Amino acid sequence: MTDAGGPAPLSRPAIAAAALVVLEREGVNGLSMRKVAGELGVQAPSLYWHVRNKEELLDLLSDALMADAEAPPEEGSWRDQLREYCVRYRRHLLERRDAAKVVAGRLAPGPALLRLMDDQLGRLRAAGFSDRDAAMVNYLLGAFVQGFVLQEQGPLSASEAMGASRREAADAAGAQLAALPPQDFPHLTALAGALTGPAMDERFAFGLERLLDGLAVLLTRQDPTSPEGNQS
Repeated sequence: MTDAGGPAPLSRPAIAAAALVVLEREGVNGLSMRKVAGELGVQAPSLYWHVRNKEELLDLLSDALMADAEAPPEEGSWRDQLREYCVRYRRHLLERRDAAKVVAGRLAPGPALLRLMDDQLGRLRAAGFSDRDAAMVNYLLGAFVQGFVLQEQGPLSASEAMGASRREAADAAGAQLAALPPQDFPHLTALAGALTGPAMDERFAFGLERLLDGLAVLLTRQDPTSPEGNQS
């Protein structure tokens, strides 16, 4: 508020902060220019001097969601550091309502995202990845975590959407698979428990380790004499 008791002057940081409040309260489907303006105590047209539409608001919000994200310490191997990057990123997205829906597939570089991207790219180049591969790995890690969280935060079935726990929904799906006629679905019935039993932490760890396995193979194939490789 100003000294006169009116609303504080609008700014992009103030709009981003208000959008975070609305996102947490109503989710991305409930986010609108009008509601953000209401949170700021102004009329929606006042926002258009700073963000022209909801898509620009989402760009702003995407970076604001990463403002308090922390890169892992530069300790251990490149694999240890990338694993910790992904673990922290997943946890960060899970702690904020609909965060993955906002950031997934969106490249809207602001100060927070630029800081994290530059840090990760530097670690990848230091590990020996070529410049091209470092850029591709940066994209791949983000897409893996965002995609996983999107699946994780979506309801597994109608029963979960209506109030059942995720474990209950998974167990019900497993029972349904196990009850299929084995002569028609021999593999689904045999693997029903393996398909629906693992918790999300276990699934995430498995997928991440396999991704890191692939990057380790890629790194062994780096040719230091290639014009695409890093220059020491």
